[in-house]
Amino acid sequence: MPRPKSKFTRKHAIAGAIILALAFALGAGIFFQRASKETASSTDASKGSDETPVAGAPSEPAFRNPLSGLSALSAPSALPRVYAVMIDNSVDAWPQSGIDKAFLVIEAPVEAAIPRFEAFFSADAKVDKIGPVRSARPYFVDWASEFDALYAHVGGSNDALALIGSTGTFDLNEFSHGNSFWRSADRSAPHNAYTSTDLLAAAVAKAEEKGTASDVLYGVWKFKDGAKAFVMPGSSDAAPDAVWQNSISVRFNSDLYVATWTYDPATNTYLRSQGGRKTVMQDGTRVSANNVAVIVTDVSVLDAVGRRKIRTTGEGNAWVVQDGATIDATWKKSSASERLAFYDKDGNEIAMNAGNTWIEVAQDEGDVTVVEPSR
Repeated sequence: MPRPKSKFTRKHAIAGAIILALAFALGAGIFFQRASKETASSTDASKGSDETPVAGAPSEPAFRNPLSGLSALSAPSALPRVYAVMIDNSVDAWPQSGIDKAFLVIEAPVEAAIPRFEAFFSADAKVDKIGPVRSARPYFVDWASEFDALYAHVGGSNDALALIGSTGTFDLNEFSHGNSFWRSADRSAPHNAYTSTDLLAAAVAKAEEKGTASDVLYGVWKFKDGAKAFVMPGSSDAAPDAVWQNSISVRFNSDLYVATWTYDPATNTYLRSQGGRKTVMQDGTRVSANNVAVIVTDVSVLDAVGRRKIRTTGEGNAWVVQDGATIDATWKKSSASERLAFYDKDGNEIAMNAGNTWIEVAQDEGDVTVVEPSR
């Protein structure tokens, strides 16, 4: 396997600057800031925001995990490696395994507008069963590129495989790395391929020995802690007994593939349902998210098989739901290797709640239903 290509000639210099910044953060007591792949400029986090502090509000953590935003005991010495795994979401694949442990999941349509997941795991996560693993598509390759991720999949479309080869994606295809996957006997192919973080870590270790592992450099989102008190929009009074009706839904192929996220004020998370049924993993865990974003982008059908072309770069309309409220947003991604991020109407990057995020990809605003909270 050829050595993955470096995306920028200044990559090592920028990576070194990031490590130095982390070291300074440890001494200064500031948290890890968002780093661009194309610039090494940093932000003085000690300045804080212009908002008036709320009495009794928890203080900002000194350090945050750069992937989840969760509080960390110390600044990381390096960016964690990321595994991006293609996950089947056709009805024959239900229930899936391991997706609830991903720090990020992107759901987008493939043939027949049936959605497929790309689940992103930090290398320090422990997940014993991930899958069923399915094939690659070009737009998922672009999203994996944001993290210089190890991209795990079972085959792929011709365009996806060509893109993997031309961009030097850190690739893990079951067809050539069968020992990094296993086939379950309780399901029929192609819905029975699985992997684990242990197997993915072993594949990375082997690539590192050969000198073929990708360098790791990626942008980091802004993070905040989720709301502690449930305040209705436009009200200054805490309302823990409020009736919250905040939800967002995206329709894909049919009623069977309508993904709905409904706010749960007891946990300040959004609970996922699909086709009117609760989305649960094979071990019975209900899927939830601390943030849900929906992006609208250009989607076109390429051939008689129904393969899609999805625009992953540029910008477009979006919604972000968190803390029981909906934010009208714009998504932006300047290049395949830059992080997809979200901005409010004033052009400020939206800070994500610490925890996990799901991104739904829609081709038309008419496929999206937003229910605002009411009291």
